[in-house]
Amino acid sequence: MTAQQSLTYDTFVALATADPAVVGLVLKGSRAHDGMASEHSDHDLYVVLADGAATDLRRLTALRTARLDLVIVSLAEFRAAGMPGSERYALARARVLLDRLDGGIAEILAAKARLGVDEAFRAADGWLDAYANSLYRSVKNDRDGEPLAARLDATDSVGHLLELLFALDRRPRPYNKYLRWELARHPLPGWDGAALLRDVDRISASGDVAVQRRLFGRVEAAARREGHGAVLDAWGEDLRLMRPR
Repeated sequence: MTAQQSLTYDTFVALATADPAVVGLVLKGSRAHDGMASEHSDHDLYVVLADGAATDLRRLTALRTARLDLVIVSLAEFRAAGMPGSERYALARARVLLDRLDGGIAEILAAKARLGVDEAFRAADGWLDAYANSLYRSVKNDRDGEPLAARLDATDSVGHLLELLFALDRRPRPYNKYLRWELARHPLPGWDGAALLRDVDRISASGDVAVQRRLFGRVEAAARREGHGAVLDAWGEDLRLMRPR
């Protein structure tokens, strides 16, 4: 085992904290979500360096062991991380371990946790249309005697639905692993998280058309309240197949 492979989390944090080039340490992943870490969880760390800073820590860039996963970036790169991208949720719920910018690292994370007004509106428009498309295909396939296709389309629709609901609240969608955690600690306004999870589970497992239609009825009302009626109206008469009976 090399010295890098044997490097522990505590040892690295002490090493990085002592390095003046490091302006921020940010913990993400399971260990940043209370109650989610297991015996298999490593420590996922962003190491934020002052722009242009020289440091020996760069030799550890992309170090990944069973217990430690490092991402070493400049401050400018950290600002851009996940904007857009799959890292956005991870950083939105990350935990600040070191902030030498007088709260600047925390402010960067807070900005990642909230979608801009225009950004959220555009995203919700797109996800609403994608959700309606998959839902429509699922219900139509069920009607036409294609149960496998109906279930597959129903499963697709769930991902689009979750993206939509979080965009309506100007938040990045959580990874599936953290969905239950997120809804319990940061509920979506107007939604019962436990009930939503039950519906999502039922739809993913069976493609239950009645549940899909009932859920769409709530989504349609919420989307129209937030100004997305034009997306729905573009579906014309096809909406009748998607709405509750």
